[in-house]
Amino acid sequence: MADLAGTEPVLRDIALWTASLVRQFPELAEELAPGRRGPGPSSAGPSPAGRDELIREERREALLLEQRHGLAVPGHGAAPIRLHVSDAIRDITDGVVELEEAVCARLALPRPPRAGVIDRLRRLVALLDGIAAHPDLARHVRDEIRRMARRCARTLGDAETIVRVSGRCPWCDSVSLRAFPDRRAVLCVNPACVCTDEVCGCQDDPAYRHLWPEDRWGELSEASGTRTEEIEAAMDDRKETPC
Repeated sequence: MADLAGTEPVLRDIALWTASLVRQFPELAEELAPGRRGPGPSSAGPSPAGRDELIREERREALLLEQRHGLAVPGHGAAPIRLHVSDAIRDITDGVVELEEAVCARLALPRPPRAGVIDRLRRLVALLDGIAAHPDLARHVRDEIRRMARRCARTLGDAETIVRVSGRCPWCDSVSLRAFPDRRAVLCVNPACVCTDEVCGCQDDPAYRHLWPEDRWGELSEASGTRTEEIEAAMDDRKETPC
């Protein structure tokens, strides 16, 4: 039972990142429509050398996740990762297909029928109860969904709205709490912050930040000195504040 309870934060992360990917993935197809200006090279974008390094970093991340969890599906290789919109679509599509097949194989379920990315993501969410019984599988699903959601957002050139929240982080005691309205969650943005929850992504991923979803705002309020009313107001404030 302890393992199941410890997996709950991971399952919440899966739901949050999946919702983000479901919302944003269709926008990639719109970027391919004639007359749309894609997020191509610009003065604000990374240099060619920087883009190449990002590609290599993403490739390493994908392979590390696959090796770490040992959940690769035989016959499937990691799709090449490029910054073009069409290749981002292919990368995410292949990733979702492979992830669903890996999950079904681990849960001893039949191979899933063909479907679009959005339908496959929804089917994965429907399997969360089964995934919860396997903490390593849950972390793998979280890591892969998070990677693809970030890939999608980067390709679209989106930057999340961030709103400062008063109070101190219960884990690192810094004034680093920020509201992310798109996720309806509060995160600690201090890179050095690591909580004591062994299943939290901040334990093994330097890019991950401890997160409080909506049903944990009351707990955060008591521990940090902020007010739930302030958090709720920040979620409705679409104007980013300096961080």
